[in-house]
Formats: sequence, structure tokens, C-alpha cells
Amino acid sequence: MSRALRWLLAAMLLPAAGAQPFSPELYSGLRWRMIGPFRGGRTVAASGVSGQPNVFYAAANNGGVWKSDDYGHVWRPIFDDQPTGSIGALAVAPSDSRIIYVGSGEGLQRPDLSVGDGIYKSTDGGETWRHLGLRDAQQIAAIIIDPHDPQRLFVAALGHPYGANAERGVFRSTDGGESWQKVLFKDENTGAVDLAFDPANARTVYAVLWAARQAPWEISASFQVAGSGLYKSTDGGDTWQPLTTGLPSEGLGRIGIGIAPSDPRRMYALVDAKEGGLFRSEDAGASWQRVNHEERIWGRGSDFACVRVDPKDKDVVYVANTSTYRSLDGGHSFTAIKGAPGGDDYHTIWINPDDPSIILLASDQGATISVNGGETWSSWYNQPTAQFYHVITDNRFPYWVYGGQQESGSIGIASRSDFGEITFRDWHAVGVEEYGYVAPDPLDPNLIYGGKVTRMNQTTGEVREVGPAVLRSPKYRFVRTTPLVFSPVDPHALYLGAQMLLRTTNGGETWEALSGDLTRASYEVPANLGVFTATDPEKGKHRGVIYTIAPSPKDGGVIWVGTDDGLIQLTRDGGKTWTDVTPPALTPWSKVSVMDASHFDAATAYAAINRIRLDDLRPHIWRTHNFGKSWQEITRGLPDNAPINSVREDPVRRGLLFAGSERAVYVSFNDGDDWQPLRLNMPATSIRDLTIHEDDLVAGTHGRSFWILDDISPLREMSAEIAGAEAHLFRPQTATRIAWNQNTDTPLPPEVPAGQNPPDGAVLYYYLKQPATTVTLEILDAAGKLVRRYSSAVQPAAADPELPVPTYWIRPPQVPPVAAGMHRFVWDLHYPPPDAQHHEYPISAIFHDTPREPRGPVAVPGTYSVKLTVDGRALTQPLTLRMDPRVKTSAANLQRQFDLAMEVTDLMSRAKSPEQARLNSDLARVLEVIEGADAAPTQQAVATVAELRERLRAGK
Repeated sequence: MSRALRWLLAAMLLPAAGAQPFSPELYSGLRWRMIGPFRGGRTVAASGVSGQPNVFYAAANNGGVWKSDDYGHVWRPIFDDQPTGSIGALAVAPSDSRIIYVGSGEGLQRPDLSVGDGIYKSTDGGETWRHLGLRDAQQIAAIIIDPHDPQRLFVAALGHPYGANAERGVFRSTDGGESWQKVLFKDENTGAVDLAFDPANARTVYAVLWAARQAPWEISASFQVAGSGLYKSTDGGDTWQPLTTGLPSEGLGRIGIGIAPSDPRRMYALVDAKEGGLFRSEDAGASWQRVNHEERIWGRGSDFACVRVDPKDKDVVYVANTSTYRSLDGGHSFTAIKGAPGGDDYHTIWINPDDPSIILLASDQGATISVNGGETWSSWYNQPTAQFYHVITDNRFPYWVYGGQQESGSIGIASRSDFGEITFRDWHAVGVEEYGYVAPDPLDPNLIYGGKVTRMNQTTGEVREVGPAVLRSPKYRFVRTTPLVFSPVDPHALYLGAQMLLRTTNGGETWEALSGDLTRASYEVPANLGVFTATDPEKGKHRGVIYTIAPSPKDGGVIWVGTDDGLIQLTRDGGKTWTDVTPPALTPWSKVSVMDASHFDAATAYAAINRIRLDDLRPHIWRTHNFGKSWQEITRGLPDNAPINSVREDPVRRGLLFAGSERAVYVSFNDGDDWQPLRLNMPATSIRDLTIHEDDLVAGTHGRSFWILDDISPLREMSAEIAGAEAHLFRPQTATRIAWNQNTDTPLPPEVPAGQNPPDGAVLYYYLKQPATTVTLEILDAAGKLVRRYSSAVQPAAADPELPVPTYWIRPPQVPPVAAGMHRFVWDLHYPPPDAQHHEYPISAIFHDTPREPRGPVAVPGTYSVKLTVDGRALTQPLTLRMDPRVKTSAANLQRQFDLAMEVTDLMSRAKSPEQARLNSDLARVLEVIEGADAAPTQQAVATVAELRERLRAGK
């Protein structure tokens, strides 16, 4: 009986609900690992440091804050322990570079944004952070700091993107953020989006107000009403005057401002309006003249509005849009200096005040730096801040992870690399649009479907459009993220959501409709749209789409769908008839983000409802056990500011659920009655989707790429008995014997970004209620013979002081922890290392993960047992070791390999004298050859061992 089947049978005996939550200490040893890709995502906040030309900060919209001290060659995260990763503004104090202020919330108006929770401050260069308030501002768009006083700063609070609120406008602090005064405020619908000091006089401040609102439905741009404008204060922010002369007023929206440091009377304004463009002032904003009306410069003004001036030449102007442009004639003409077909989409420009050839750009692709005036740029393929909408895996080994990446396209990436770490060698595009679902063919993982719909042949690289609509047509309504899923019952059936449910059973050659329009026919316009309702061109008649599809794994006729306008529909006969089973509490435009049909019975389903577009940040998850006749909202334990994007049921243990929120992952052990955090070591970020692949939980984040929680079997095993035990050894998952690293060439430098491979061995988890004195772990074979022993009482040997390579390559030694809590320990599947007189590290090295050679023989597949002894008390669990399924070597030949390797280690133990150093070295070399592949030893290897055995006997 397989392990998964044993789990399933045991799980079916467990109650679906009613179990109490478990202390997080019971699973605190679980670890997420980031696999990549290292392809940057949308970044708006960015700054360099005056006087430190090599130091830069950048903040991805859902990726936290990053720092580089080598001109962008390597970026490291410095904000990962904070409760939010959504960042819209960042400023470094010019007079004290240790002081950094960060504004959370994306500071944008767009349909897929994540909000934040106010202002943060560091006084030690980003090592530690403190929250400073303005929580309800939700979006901080800009921060400026007095050049001479780091305690004096101004903040532009854009406010709620989907509703009215009072905590918006311009705020001032004179005590480093300890207190705030609202110094510029128009109304609850108008926020602040840009700020600037007069470079010669910090008492003079400029600010931009923007009256905009995102709709509850998906639109191409934000709604705008009167209220936007440019303001100036000459008394330090106490009073403000509008600057209007020469600026357009009709259709006025977002404005971006830039001031020439070399002549503060020269200003530029990038204006989004009916007659928009780039405007210039020669009198410090008192009057303006349009100098450029090219749409490439100012178009899409609600997305892009950054204009900056060379610090030494007032006629050199930079503008950020789909490309970055530079003018040498005061804005009359521009040339693109950075960009690409398809649009890189640039948001922020920072120019070094001491050396204008050093430029930092923040874009939808990440952060990039030039040190030669824009001739060349640093890479953004070193930032793991990709934004994914959904995640799915295929059924290969090792399995691959897929998703559509915002602004970049799509990704297929290996969950485990054959080269010890997951790098650029292990991912590629899969032909899907940036917002799209990806659907690997369950019968042929070489075929990848996605978007609306494409089909990619991964062998040839060919991408073919096979969707139901060749041209955009009113026949089908689609939004950017369109659900596309295969049936878990019929692997030929692929479902696509429009306003109706569509199906193909022949790879997209033809499509059939399984329903009529399943969205709301009419509705009351949500109140949060407020005064912006009048600007809606459709006058509240916008129609929704199917946003999630959940076919039942138990019954091929049962399909659940949820719409973005707040309906849940169910068919139990494969689409012949449909029933509206929407919970009464779901008001119009309560987006049904993800539904999951139960693996245990067809009547059960779960729905993640995201109401952020209704200005509601509370979590909403609904559950039904009777085909939607009744529903229960299940959110106890979830924080009030955690909108839910995804909910998934574990297919093995009934009642074990996972939820992805705008900040973290959560787990429930009792069918959603109670929830608790499963963030562990993952940074705060938007979890847009989750999927479960065998024993792994996979997260698709919208700002920190893909993460995998390897081996959730301890969560499946969790029980009241374990919670009450003084010590517990969890039953290990089946371990796979797989080569640690097949690279035979020089290793990639540590600076090359890489995701983590899973541990190469058997992962052992144990829990200690109280600290122990001594802990030992022993691995025994099927006959009970000791294979390997580890003890907390045995400290590892000191590092070789004559090590010929940097220590950063070396894998740290393991010692079983004795502290209270859950611990993870990895047996590398090797027997004890032989008595070698010389040790070295292989050329197939991995940064911080290179084991010392020679290692002992690798264990053969079979049955083992793990024995945990805690202060004299022993606990035992079985362990199964299987072979890499790609390896076809017979068990007999693997045994031959093992027997010969064991003989060699025995010979090495008898060749330890200095006079036998050459013999010992030759034996080590033969061991390397024998263990170099999962194969029977060659005749040459067998003969060489015989020769060395004879040399040892003869004393040679």
C-alpha cells in the first residue's frame, strides 16, 4: 500500500471539523523555499544615496525593500520581517543616510494593487524598522525629507483606492514621524500623489493632489473627478496655493513634477488631461507653457508621471513612461534611452546629485542602474520579485511550477534542479499572456495551455492560438485573468471562463458553451464608488465574468463557478442545468477569487471572496457541505486586514485547509473553523494562489516569485496526542535518492541569483515540548543495523584553517537541536564518511551548500527506520527510500554498487598510516568513480578495487 493511500485512509477517519487549533510551535520547523524566477516585478519606490554612489534601495510593490551596495549587481532584502511587502515610496535622508523612510501601499491606481499599512522608519540603514502610523492611508505615494533635517518630512497619502477616507492628502512631521499634521487636504476622495522641495529652500514645498478611484469592476484606467491639481507652499507647508496658470483643467488627472536643482525656477510638469503633455515653468510654477504634447511622453498618465531634471543642466530632462526618455533641449524633443518592444513601463527616475551619469530606474521589470549616462544598464534578472496571478504544477519528476507573470509574460520553472540550485538554466517562458492561468496538459506535460487560449509545444517551442475568439468580439466577455483549468476527472476536458463556461475536448480545435451568461444581469452600483459613479461611461451597467472554475474531483458532472460580480453557480449534470447557489451575504462585485471543490465529497466546496474592490479589507472564506444550499463564513483567526485570494483543500487529510491572503499563508486543521499563520520564514507578500503537489504546498506570490513548503506531512499527521506529547518524531515522507548536483563544470559564482533546491536527503522532523539535554538521531536498515548516527553531544570538527577556498562555499555541519519546538534535520542518505587522509570540495559547488568529499556510500532504496532518543527516551518511525524515478538501474545493480563502495570504505579504514597516503588517495578516487552515477560498477572499477586490495595486503 502506498504512503499516500495510507494517509488517505487514515485521513478519512479523522473528523472534518471540531478539532482544536494547534500551537504553531508544533510546526515551526517547516520551511518555505524560494525557487524563483529571478525576473523582476513592478517596482515604483527607489532611491540612491548621495555621497555613496554604489548604494541603492528599491522596493517592489509586493516584494518589500531591497538594498544593493555594488551598483545593482546583487540585491538583498532588508524588510522581510515586517508585516507588509507592499511598498509605494522610499526616501533616504540626505543629511544622514542611515535614516530611511518607507511608505507602504503601491501608491498607484490600478486593478491588481495591494494596499499597505502606513509609514516605516529605519535609523540604521535598514537593519531594523519601526512603524510610524498613517495606517488608514493605505497607499503612500511619495515621501520627501528635508535636506538638512532628517526629522522633518512630508508624506503624500493617496488614500483608499476603492473608497473614500479621511486619512489622505499631504502630511508633515517635524519629529521624525512620531506625530503627523495633515497640512493639505481637499476632501475624502482626493489624495496626494507627488511632492518636491525647492532645491534651494526647503521651506518651499510643491504637492500634487489627485482625485481618482478604482472601480469595483475591471477597467482600463481609474475614474477621475474634479479636484486634482498642483499646489505650492512657501511657509513650510502651513498654507498652500494652487498653481493653475497655463495648466489644463479639462479632464485633469495625475501630475508629476520635476525641479531643476541648478535653477529652481525651472520646473517641469507631466500632466494627464484632455490637452495633456509636458509643461514647463520659468518662474517657479507661477505660469506654465506646454512644450511637448507627444502621447508617448505623457500617455497613460494614471500609470506614469515621473519627470526628473539633470542636477547640473536644467535643459536635460528625463521622463518615465513605457520607455524612459531623455530631452537635451528643455523638453521640446525626446529620445528613448531605455525600453523595449512591449513596454518595460518605467515609474521612477533617480539621478545622482553629484554625478548625473549615475541613474536609477524603477520599472515594471524591476530596478536597473546605469553608471555611464544610460549607455548600459544593470540587469533586473537578479530580483526575485515576480508577480504571479495563479500557480499550477505538472506531473513530471521533478515537477515544474507555472504561472503568468505580470508585465513579463509567463514562466515554467523546475521545482528541483539537477544542478544543485535553481537558476536561469531551469526556467523558460511557456507562451502565456502575463495575466493568464497556465494549464499543463495532464496527459502530456509537454503541452502547455494558458491565457485565452494559447497552446505551447515545449519540445519545438511553437505557440499556437487556440482560443474560442480570434478577434475581440462582444460574443465573449473576458477580463485580464481568465480561468482555464482541466477537469480532474476527464483529462481531455479543458474549461475556460468568459461570461459563460466554455469547454474544449480536442485541444482547442473547437469549443462548446456549457452555459448561458452566469453573471449578474443587473445590480445596484456599489456605494464605495461614490461621487465617481457619474464618470462611469457604462452608468452602472458593466457586466461581470466567470473568475474561477472548480470542477469536482469526485463527480465529473459537478462544476462550481464564481464570478467577479459576486455570484456562485453550480451544475450537477455537466452544464445542462445551472443553479445560483450564491450566499445571500455576497453583495454585487464581491469577487469570487478562487473556488476549490472537495476531494472527499461532491457536495463540499470552498470559496475565497476578495472584496478589496468594495473597499473591504476583511477576510472572507465560505464553505458549503450541501451543494450550496447553505453556507458558513469561516474566518476565525484571520486578521482583519487580510483579504483572501485563494483557498485550497488538502487532498489527503480531510479538514486541512490552506488560505492565501494579501499578506501571508494560513492553515486550518478543522475545516476552516479556525485559522492560524503558516508564514514561517516567508516574507510578507500577496499570496495570489496556492496549489498542492503530492506532499508540497506551492505558493504563487504577487511580488516574491514562487515559494514551496516542502513536505506538509507533519501538518497531515497533527493530532491532540502529538500536541500533548513531551517529544514526537513525525513519520518521514518517502525520501528520493537523487543526485545532489550533476554539474561537472566550474560552479556559478555566488553572485549569480539562485533559488533553493529541496534538501537532498530524507527530511526528519521532531518536536520537543521542553528543552532536552541530549538528542540523538539514528538511521537503521531493514535488519536493524546502524547506518548513521547523529548526536547533539558530538560537536562538529572545526573548519580547516588551511582551506584553499572561501568558506562561503561550505555546507554547514548539522547537529540535532535540543531547544523546545519543532526541528528539521536532513539525513543526506549517505553512510558515515570513510577514513580519508585528504579531503576536498567538488567543482560542482553550491554557495553555502557544498559537502566535503569523500562522503560515505549512498544508501540503496528500501526500508529503513529512524530512531529519535531524547534524554534516554526512544521514538521510532519507518522510512522508505525510493530511487529517482528517471533512473532505470535495477535493484540488483544498485546493490552491487553499494557493496563495492562499502568494501572501498573498509579498505580506506585500514590504510590510514602516513605511508599509505597514496593508497588511501587512490581508494578515495575509486570511491568517487563508483559513486559517480546510479549504476553498477564497471569491470574496470571492480578490477581496480581488487588491485588496491592486493596493494593493501602487500603493504604497498
